[in-house]
Formats: sequence, structure tokens, C-alpha cells
Amino acid sequence: MKEILRTNDPVLLSAVVALLDGAGIDHLVLDQNMSVLEGSIGILPRRLLVPDTAVRVAQGLLRDAGLGHELRPDVG
Repeated sequence: MKEILRTNDPVLLSAVVALLDGAGIDHLVLDQNMSVLEGSIGILPRRLLVPDTAVRVAQGLLRDAGLGHELRPDVG
């Protein structure tokens, strides 16, 4: 699994998850429940991972959706 996105924005994360679901790309969101520790102020980013074999497809999907600037630059 590779991290393709890291964000504090729950709306962005929801949109990306919906895109991946629609394309049938497996994914995993890490740190989603960390709000218990941070007091729900949103300082800890959520990480979105996809299987190694789906990284390029997922990146292309996000670029096509105009979200390429949100991608992790060190993955690919």
C-alpha cells in the first residue's frame, strides 16, 4: 500500500474516497479516528492509501478530477 494523499480536509477526503469507490479502486484511510486524541480540531491529517498496483490509476483519476495538486509528490 502507498500513501497518495494526506489532508486535514474532510470534504476533500470524502470526495476522493467517492472517486476511488466509483472507479472500483481499493483504498484505506488511516488516522480517521485520531480526532479523539486531538480534540476534534483537525490538526492531524488523514492518510489515504491504495494498493501498489493501483497507484498510477488512482493518481490519474485524481488528476483528471482536478485534484492532482493534492497528491503526494514523493509517490509514483
